[in-house]
Amino acid sequence: VQLRASGGGLVQPGGSLRLSCAASGSIFGINHMGWYRQAPGKQRELVASITSAGFTNYADSVKGRFTVSRDNAKNTVYLQMNSLKPEDTAVYYCNVDVRATIWGNYQNYWGQGTLVTVSS
Repeated sequence: VQLRASGGGLVQPGGSLRLSCAASGSIFGINHMGWYRQAPGKQRELVASITSAGFTNYADSVKGRFTVSRDNAKNTVYLQMNSLKPEDTAVYYCNVDVRATIWGNYQNYWGQGTLVTVSS
């Protein structure tokens, strides 16, 4: 299973970005899909996640500004980020639980990370 993340870049404070992460390979089903971030000198933290049923969870710091969604037909998770702040600057990683076959267990995978820089 491979995860390909895209959409990062440089944006001014108050701006918006949309991250995408597409899973490919041997995939029978995907359960949890989420986004984490790691700022310089800090631990990796959960930003937002979404279950296969569509239940979402957000870090307090991004509630009301970020929206996580998924397209099950495309095995893709998105993160719409609005009203970005300098403290949102970090490398953003997607994380998914994938089951390769109907008999298999879910395995956890990480994407390669995409850099988001919020600066004027």
